[in-house]
Amino acid sequence: MTDSITVSTDSPSLDSIAIKLAHKLALPFSPLSRQNIQLVVTMDHIEIRAPNLGNPIYIDFIQGKNAHRRQFGGGRGQPLAKAIGLKKGVTPTIIDATAGFGRDAFVLANLGCEITLLERNPFIATLLEDALFRATDNAELSDVIARMSVHNRDAINYLSSLNELNYPDVIYMDPMYPSRDKSALVKKDMRLLHELAGPDTDSEQLLTLARNIATKRVVVKRPKSAPFVGEQKPATSIESKNTRYDVYIQTINHFSV
Repeated sequence: MTDSITVSTDSPSLDSIAIKLAHKLALPFSPLSRQNIQLVVTMDHIEIRAPNLGNPIYIDFIQGKNAHRRQFGGGRGQPLAKAIGLKKGVTPTIIDATAGFGRDAFVLANLGCEITLLERNPFIATLLEDALFRATDNAELSDVIARMSVHNRDAINYLSSLNELNYPDVIYMDPMYPSRDKSALVKKDMRLLHELAGPDTDSEQLLTLARNIATKRVVVKRPKSAPFVGEQKPATSIESKNTRYDVYIQTINHFSV
């Protein structure tokens, strides 16, 4: 996949920035093209353009769907917040082990959580970093963005390297579910995410590791009818219209002598 991805820009004045990004990602810099997937630096943001994609994909925490969900998502009463364990006087620290486009992480940060976003795909991680950078100086969002940090890391390697003193209260997982190829029900941005990252083949290993590290709970987001990851039955599940949050309550005392 990376062999067919290049970095470009739609403005010659941005060539130096695009070339620097290409060097960072070990990708070639090339003119704009409709023949392959490109990470494009524009005056407004960094975006991904791909054949048959339609509109380019970028991440925006200031306006659009993320802003709408922030304002009208239901606060701490929404299923995601309940699954995470958010309640009066309780605001857990979280690691989002499969950040993707950062939508759920943004909601949780808006609700007051300190959250670390792990995204192993370097192109999606680049979009996340760019979105956070652009939102940093926004007066309404600066406090929210300050609670979010992005790492282009494999979650299993990252979690395995943590010192016990840095274990989070909650680990959140939204593993890539095998795609219904060419289905009209799968949005173009999610199809591109599948194409770039592929399905998660290590979800069971990640869940097992997460359950040994999170100090309070692990939450796994699944399609409502999907089986439990690795046939590991949760303590409880919280459902919304099309989604199920499987909650694994921790019983391990990490700090016992």
